[in-house]
Amino acid sequence: MQHSKWLAMLGGKGYDALIWFNHVINQVSLALGKGRISLSKKVKESVKSAVKFINHFEETAAEIAIRNGFDFVVCGHIHQPANRIVKTDDGEVTYLNSGDWVENCTALEYNQGEWRIHWQEEVAARENAGDEVKARSTKDLFQELLVEFSMI
Repeated sequence: MQHSKWLAMLGGKGYDALIWFNHVINQVSLALGKGRISLSKKVKESVKSAVKFINHFEETAAEIAIRNGFDFVVCGHIHQPANRIVKTDDGEVTYLNSGDWVENCTALEYNQGEWRIHWQEEVAARENAGDEVKARSTKDLFQELLVEFSMI
């Protein structure tokens, strides 16, 4: 939320709307002789459940990589960009997640032996600052990657 203040504000407005909607539903529910319902509690439980699932997925992927002696574990699909060290009693591994190009504008970049998260905003900022951004073809990038991996 610290990097997306508008998203936090939107979430706050959505939460306010949910509380109002919950109030209306509870009036109807009570009029029908039923009990109160807490929509916000259900939403919070769902979000907590999703966060728990993602954390469990990351921990499991890292543990499998450590157990198999890998230095890196690269994931995607869960849309949370990450580049961090995961340590367990058995060792450590670098956990990488590409995030996604649509929501976060992120991708993983391997360059000169190092992995990093490539943020589209960084490219736009460099271009706006007048820095030259060297455009390379996919074929050239792939060839560079093959050369680097063959040197390992």
